[in-house]
Amino acid sequence: MSESHDLRLVENDHRYLWHPFTQMRAWLNDRPIIIERGEGNYLIDVHGQRFLDGVSSLWCNVHGHRKPELDQALIDQAKRIAHSTMLGLSNVPAIELGRQLIAVVPTGLKRVFYSDSGAEAVEVALRMAVQYWQLNGAAERKLFLTLTESYHGDTVGAASLGYSEVFHRYARPVLFPVLKTDPPLVFRLYRGLTAQDALAAALEAARALIERHREEIAALVIEPIVQGAAGMWTHPPEYLRQIVRLAREAGALVIFDEVATGFGRTGKMFACEHAQVTPDLLCLGKGITGGYLPLAATLATERIFNAFLGEPAEFRAFYYGHTYTGNPLAAAVAAANLKLFGDEAIIERIAPRIALLSRALDEEVATAPHVADVRQCGLMVGVELMRDVARGERYDIYRQMGTKVARAARNAGVLIRPLGDVVVLMPPLSINEAEIRHLVSAAGEAIRQVVAHDD
Repeated sequence: MSESHDLRLVENDHRYLWHPFTQMRAWLNDRPIIIERGEGNYLIDVHGQRFLDGVSSLWCNVHGHRKPELDQALIDQAKRIAHSTMLGLSNVPAIELGRQLIAVVPTGLKRVFYSDSGAEAVEVALRMAVQYWQLNGAAERKLFLTLTESYHGDTVGAASLGYSEVFHRYARPVLFPVLKTDPPLVFRLYRGLTAQDALAAALEAARALIERHREEIAALVIEPIVQGAAGMWTHPPEYLRQIVRLAREAGALVIFDEVATGFGRTGKMFACEHAQVTPDLLCLGKGITGGYLPLAATLATERIFNAFLGEPAEFRAFYYGHTYTGNPLAAAVAAANLKLFGDEAIIERIAPRIALLSRALDEEVATAPHVADVRQCGLMVGVELMRDVARGERYDIYRQMGTKVARAARNAGVLIRPLGDVVVLMPPLSINEAEIRHLVSAAGEAIRQVVAHDD
């Protein structure tokens, strides 16, 4: 691409676009990387420079870019129809995808409701839960219980669940109250305790909170095993099992948000499989289409579904939907994506890569200065940096350490995106051994460069 064309792209980006989660004043003073195409696990910019996609294009790419089977599914469906409504109609790909989803999700989930994004999948679950209780004569059940620093999206309901002072402070007047309980994260919330003592303390706190509101809780909403946007906080399967038990003993529903953790990211098809528990409502997104198109789904048990059945004049129907609900293009690609998991034995084949990633992190990253904690579950990694590790003293926000590390990693041909001072690595499931080593080595070297300069 010519220099003049590149300059026009930069100029038009700066003139017309408003980027998400971005301070645009800084953006307008910078020259952005402009991606033109993808190839395997790499993104390629307008100059032809290749970058390893170290965060799966925001945690959604599964099999790499330009996967032939997914490309073909999209082409084949485009030759038939791109979109038709699901209000009063159905379509072939949506039906087929529904069948495939029910075959792979935890036993007991029987119904699929489509939407367009992970946040919307969560909104759907909230609305289903509240209406479920009203239809069953328990309108007082309208509170939701979530974990400290949970994140469920940025629409009003999802933001209420996962309120972040940084992200959502200006939306606070329109958000609703939510119950919060601490997960057993020793590093952040239970410093000085053993993992077992932290687990016991966290469960006791959850028990007491649930008991105080046992007649008011509509549902426990939880990111199972890994709280992604919190900074890859992890909790043990036993915590998930026990907090689900406590919620259900109080009569509440259970909603799992697997938008980030689903489709193999934690080493299981779904993170809740680590604890062998099934929710009443399951929220999916991101990797559902392999990272190709916007699509999400909320899956429900037959018990939930049946509560909405009745005569038209009873107005029990779920009055919710989107223009592109069950979009045939997205559903066709998603169905092809699920087929690949079986055809290529994806879950079985990633186990050695997860082990290699763990070893590489121990060797290349955990030993770096100012690395306070390395959290990993499957191919989800959070590396937390601190100014003084021994004292648990964080960097001042103005230093932007995570952002500086991400910029430094670009010099090694790796694209990553931090969460504050947590450096996140979440490569596609298709990453190979050499690419894992490259990713971790680049991250480790970038950390060393940045903290040395800052010191």
